[in-house]
Amino acid sequence: MTMAKQVGDARTWIRGARLVTAAGDQGTADLAFAGGVIEGPTPQGPVDVEVDGSGLVLTPAFIDPHVHLREPGFEVKEDLASGLAAAAAGGFGTVVSMANTDPVIDEPGLVRWLIEKAASLPGARLHPAAAVTMGLGGTTLTDAAALKEAGAVMLTDDGIPVSDGEVMRRACEWAADLGLVVQTHSEDPTLRRDGVMNEGAVSERMGLPGNPRIAEASMVYRDCAIAAFTGARVHIAHVTCREALDVVAHFKERGAPVTCEVTPQHLSLTDEAFASFDPIYKVAPPLRTQDDVDALREGVKRGVVDCIGTDHAPHTRDEKHADLLSAPFGIANIEVAFPVLYEALVKSGDLDLSALLRLLQDGPAHVMGWDAPTLDVGAPADVVLLDLEAARVVDPSTFKSKAKFGPWDAQTLQGWPVKTWVAGHLAFDRAESGR
Repeated sequence: MTMAKQVGDARTWIRGARLVTAAGDQGTADLAFAGGVIEGPTPQGPVDVEVDGSGLVLTPAFIDPHVHLREPGFEVKEDLASGLAAAAAGGFGTVVSMANTDPVIDEPGLVRWLIEKAASLPGARLHPAAAVTMGLGGTTLTDAAALKEAGAVMLTDDGIPVSDGEVMRRACEWAADLGLVVQTHSEDPTLRRDGVMNEGAVSERMGLPGNPRIAEASMVYRDCAIAAFTGARVHIAHVTCREALDVVAHFKERGAPVTCEVTPQHLSLTDEAFASFDPIYKVAPPLRTQDDVDALREGVKRGVVDCIGTDHAPHTRDEKHADLLSAPFGIANIEVAFPVLYEALVKSGDLDLSALLRLLQDGPAHVMGWDAPTLDVGAPADVVLLDLEAARVVDPSTFKSKAKFGPWDAQTLQGWPVKTWVAGHLAFDRAESGR
C-alpha cells in the first residue's frame, strides 16, 4: 500500500495577498488552511502561523509533468530529497518523475518504492512515470496494468525514442484501455543521428553535427497518428520547432487525443547560445532558432501548447564540463523555471499572468486527467506565494538541486517563489534559505 504525503497540522492564515489563478485575478484577500485543505478567507479555528502576504501573489502550487530526479542509480546527479526540495523551491507542489533511472522504472515494486520513499520526504509531491518498454530497450512492453496498479501515472521512455512503430501502437492500445497517458520523446534516431545541436546556420558555422527539425516533426507526426488511430492519450514532450508544433495543431484540429508541452529553455534560448561552445546549452531535442522560439510563443498564445514541462535534467558539473560532442544532454532548471517564464512571457507582453499560470496549473492537470488546482474551500492546501516585483540575481550556489549551475546563472530575474506549501506543510521558505 502506498503512502500519502503527510498532511500539515498547523493552521496557516495568509493575510492580504493578491489571489490569482488560471481563472483570473481575484483581488486582495486572506486565505486559511489546515489539515491539508483550504478553509477559505476565515480560519475555522485557532491560528498557528500567520503570514503577511501584502505585495505578493498567492496561487495554487505548480504541476510539472516532466522531471528527471535520477534516483535510483544516478544519485550523484540528483536524488529524491534534493529534487523534491528543488521543485518546492521552484513553486511546484506536484511533479511526475521520469523512468530513465538505473534500474529503469519498469517493475511495479520500483514504482511503489519511489512513492513510499517520496512520501517520507519534505518537498513536492511525487507521481512516478513508468517505462513503456522493459529497460527502455524499445522492444518488450512493460506490464502497464501492474504498473498502474502500483501507482504509475504515465508511460514514457523519455530520453530514448520508441523507434518501432508497432511497439508504440501496442503500447498506446494498452494505455487507452487502462486510461494511462503515454508521453513521447519524439525524435527519429535515423535522422537525428549524432547531432548535438540544431542543424542550421549556427551548426554549420561551428562545424558541429546538427539535429534537423525533420527528425522531431516526422516522429511527432507518427506519434500523433498513432494516438488518432488507437484513441490513446498521447502527450508530446518538449516540442521545440515550428514544424512539430504545426503537426500537433493539425491533429488537434481533427480531434486526436494529443497534448503537448514546451520547456522554459525552448521558450527563452536559441541555438546562438552555442557560440560559446558551452555544453550547458546541450539538450535533446536541441535549442532551435529565434523563428522556432517565436512559433512556440505563438503556439502558447493560441492554445496549441497545453502546458509547460520543465524537463529538469540535472547532471554533474564534471559531466557538463566535457566537450560538446561527449557532454550529456539536459538542463537543470526547476528552481528558476517560473522567473524565466515570467520574464520571457509575461513581462514581454506575450501573456498575462493568469495565462502563464494556466500552463503550470490547469494545463498539466488536464494532460494528466487530474482536477485543476484551485484556491476553493476544500481544495488541497498546495499553494505558493510569488514575489513578482523584487529582482533577484540567479545564484546557483543556493539551489536545492545538486546541479548548481544553469544557463541563467548571474542573470537578474523577477517572479520568484517566496514560500511553497504542500498538503499544508511549509515545503520551502526563501527567507529561511537565505535567498
